[in-house]
Amino acid sequence: MTMHKTTTHGVAKDAATAHDVTTDAATALGIRQRAETFARQLVRFAWLQARCCAFAVALLGGMAVSTLLPSLPVTRYDLLLAYGVLLTAVGFLLGWETRREVAVVAACHVLGLAFEMVKVRVGSWSYPEPGLAKIAGVPLYGGFMYAAVGSYVCRARRLLDLAVTGYRARATAALAVLLYLNFLTHHWLPDLRLPLGALLLAATAGTWVHYTVVEHRHRMPLALGFTLIGFFLWLAENIATYLGAWRYPYQLHGWEPVSVSKWVSWALLISVTFVICGTGRHDGAPGRV
Repeated sequence: MTMHKTTTHGVAKDAATAHDVTTDAATALGIRQRAETFARQLVRFAWLQARCCAFAVALLGGMAVSTLLPSLPVTRYDLLLAYGVLLTAVGFLLGWETRREVAVVAACHVLGLAFEMVKVRVGSWSYPEPGLAKIAGVPLYGGFMYAAVGSYVCRARRLLDLAVTGYRARATAALAVLLYLNFLTHHWLPDLRLPLGALLLAATAGTWVHYTVVEHRHRMPLALGFTLIGFFLWLAENIATYLGAWRYPYQLHGWEPVSVSKWVSWALLISVTFVICGTGRHDGAPGRV
């Protein structure tokens, strides 16, 4: 009787051990599968982001190459203008940009040039090199840097299948306009970027951006999206000023990093581009574009 009980206990113990081993193996397999899925999605997301940034990367690449060119009869600013026009044309002809996206890029270019003219006039920054295609001290290629932001948002909408829920279109658009005007008028009038930014944060509270990566649907708060885009625009501005695309007053005698406060400015200004790019896409669901 005692031997039988001992044998039964041993069998039960072995079965429990086997179950634990099986459970541990299943857990390890699940963790590995999730890690592999995450890695695949991360790589795919990075690739999609690179495609979204194609225009911006090509533009910065052109700026970098232009610093290596020998002396030419055409000024660097004018060459960059021709290069920007060529990039836009090639992108459209190859189907990288739709007709509507080209129109959005053009609108961002015009708004950017107007912004630049005011900022250069008040001395916020300058374009010290010569150029024939300049208006009020601003080379026409300067608008392409804003156009690149518009291209990114448009391509992200298409390539990531973006959809926005809980979007307060009128409030966001109104605040985007006020922010754009404030960045122009704060040299003479009180600077309202902080209260306007707080209102924008309130207007976008509960607004989610949904996007697809490898057939998996994800989402993030719209305000977080603005913040992340603003950060990468700040990085791009550091690269552009290093390449001599334009100069802040404190960079005229040698390059210095762009102030981190510009990150906040870009995070707020991206709302203008988002409104321009988003007004052309709606579906029937309330609060969704």
